[in-house]
Amino acid sequence: MKTISQETQQLIKEYQQHYQSSQKKEEVPTIHVDEVVSRVAIFYEKIRGIVDWKEEHLLRRTAIIRILKRRLLLYKNGEDVAKMLVLELIRGGHFPNDKIPETKIKEVQKIIDKYIFILANSPQNKEKLKYQLYDWILGLSACEIEEALSPPRKEKALIRYMEKMMSERIKIKGGIFAKIEISENEKNIQILIAVQRALFKLDSPIISYSLLKRRFPEWSEAPLSLLKEIAENIYSIWKDTEKELSHPLADKFYQICERYDTPYLIIGDIISENPMKVEEKITHREVLENLIKEAYKKRVVTLKKRLGRAAVFATSSIFITKVAVALAIEIPLDKYLTGEFSYFVLSMNILIPPLLMCLLILTIRLPRKENLQRVIQEVMKIIYETKKKDIYQIRIFKKRSIVLRTAVGIFYFFSFCLTFGIIIRTLKWLNFGIFSQIIFIVFLSLITFAGVKIRERSKELTVEEPKETLLRTTIDFFVLPIIRLGKWLSKEWEKHNVLATLFNSFIEMPFQLFIEFLEQWRYFLKEMKEEIH
Repeated sequence: MKTISQETQQLIKEYQQHYQSSQKKEEVPTIHVDEVVSRVAIFYEKIRGIVDWKEEHLLRRTAIIRILKRRLLLYKNGEDVAKMLVLELIRGGHFPNDKIPETKIKEVQKIIDKYIFILANSPQNKEKLKYQLYDWILGLSACEIEEALSPPRKEKALIRYMEKMMSERIKIKGGIFAKIEISENEKNIQILIAVQRALFKLDSPIISYSLLKRRFPEWSEAPLSLLKEIAENIYSIWKDTEKELSHPLADKFYQICERYDTPYLIIGDIISENPMKVEEKITHREVLENLIKEAYKKRVVTLKKRLGRAAVFATSSIFITKVAVALAIEIPLDKYLTGEFSYFVLSMNILIPPLLMCLLILTIRLPRKENLQRVIQEVMKIIYETKKKDIYQIRIFKKRSIVLRTAVGIFYFFSFCLTFGIIIRTLKWLNFGIFSQIIFIVFLSLITFAGVKIRERSKELTVEEPKETLLRTTIDFFVLPIIRLGKWLSKEWEKHNVLATLFNSFIEMPFQLFIEFLEQWRYFLKEMKEEIH
């Protein structure tokens, strides 16, 4: 029998507490929405999921932000927004029907009031940043609302577990002539950020929310005095948070956490399966090995399904948008302005980006068989008490000289010009007009960036260190400029997604009014039927 580490014992206790609390069924009134109306709303949400595509685990928070923006436009003081927000989220299938206690509405309203107070009492002399601050605050409020409606207790326990383990294992080492300029507090913050990014693929708003709670432990139940202090200093708090997210060593911390996150995910799966009896089982090495294999196989199956869904949604989203752009912009410009309209060019422009995505997805390779043995070894190193623990080193090298930075920049600029020069020459050879060329490059970059992100997600179970080859380096030389452009465009796309704006302005608001009317009408019919008896 093996001795389980204290950290693992603590994690098991936290999972057991969560399991016991979920088994307690208190008789409290829960929020109910009409099932027929809900099916209509769920169908609409699926369409929205294609129009403004996000990764699966971010869809719910995206819906909260979207609904909040619309509701706060109508009710600027935020009064009674919570009830409408929660009902709409349940109707759309983002939360289960008849499961959320009615008391949660007051809790959500309190959260909304808190963020409105911060916005209302923030400094008024920074008009240029006001809209960016509004979006940032809205993102934080959505994170807190989602957490209130569905507390991620197990996920938080696993984050704390990996964070503690990583803080013991990650060591900073300076290279030749390099000075170590990172404090212990900075290191711990970067580990927290990297763990959240690697373990559950959390994005900047959620991580910002967790950093604020770390900085202000009373954030969830902040007294009025603290809220006033936060409101007065909100711009500097925002700036500090963004600085922590863009730390120069952030990528190095992430690379280590991403490489070793699989064992922690497997440990979480094993404990979740039977938290009350798992401690006794995992003391036996052979039993633990079988549990690891079972959990790993399930993860591989789930990963395949997620990659397939992500590919379909990403391709559909860009394809629909591409068709809309072609009808609204490309065809009129080519037909009436340049006189270079061609159905062949239009077909190529619409079909090539989705076909490229299919190619990127079909060439994805899941982890090799040898990877499972590495996972088993790493899980056992973490779960069992050991005298010697692995050390993961982060090396800090001397900053590149101006001459070297300039040389690297020129080389990248050369690869950028060469890559897009080849693409433009090819498009001209195929008789693409100037506007068709621009639109093609935009969508090619977006689909390549989305495809590469999905390919990277396929490596989330891989513990083995990736091997660099000459072929891979050559491909990177040509593809990296396209990916970088796609990354920049995708950020701008989120800010100015015209199709999503049109949906919000002309479809969503009338649709939600119709849904609310339909629900009230069905309640009225039920009451009338009851009166007959």
